[in-house]
Amino acid sequence: MDFIPIAEESNLILGIGRWVFLEACNQIKAWQDAGINPPHISVNVSSRQFRQNDFVDQVKYAIDSSGIAAHLLGIELTESVMIVDINDTVAKMKALKALGISIAVDDFGTGYSSLIYLKQLPIDALKIDQGFVRDILTDASDAIIVETIIIMAQHLNLSVVAEGVETAEQLTLLKQQGCLAFQGYYFSRPLPAADYAEKYL
Repeated sequence: MDFIPIAEESNLILGIGRWVFLEACNQIKAWQDAGINPPHISVNVSSRQFRQNDFVDQVKYAIDSSGIAAHLLGIELTESVMIVDINDTVAKMKALKALGISIAVDDFGTGYSSLIYLKQLPIDALKIDQGFVRDILTDASDAIIVETIIIMAQHLNLSVVAEGVETAEQLTLLKQQGCLAFQGYYFSRPLPAADYAEKYL
């Protein structure tokens, strides 16, 4: 909560962002070399990162230098990042998609939501913010919002991921509403790469 805002304010996020892409791609390659078929790996991208003129080239370099297939990498952007300069956003997204990279809208529903952008932007998935998922069992409004996002995503042929799933009851309700992908502490807390490989792959 503190580190990332400070990194963005100081511009350190630019160097960190490049390093994270390289590390993510190299980790995928390391798993492959060990005989493990890695899952899709997503990287969160900050506004300052995404607005760099050479952002797409940075991502391409990370993929090419590691030797992985581009479809194993995805990026996640918040709504507020995407609508700052819509023409620039669309151009970069199309370039990323041409490489084979998937794009998800992170924390959907908490930013400057404008449904018109869902038509314009070449995105693959919506991630329901954990703020809606947290109280889905006790707050009828949150339950309706989550269900509406799921239905909308399905009609737009977008994948949908529920963030912040922490209980079996939340998972059951989300499945009943039609959600097929989830993340949260119910499944696991963050793990080092070696522990993840040992536990899940």
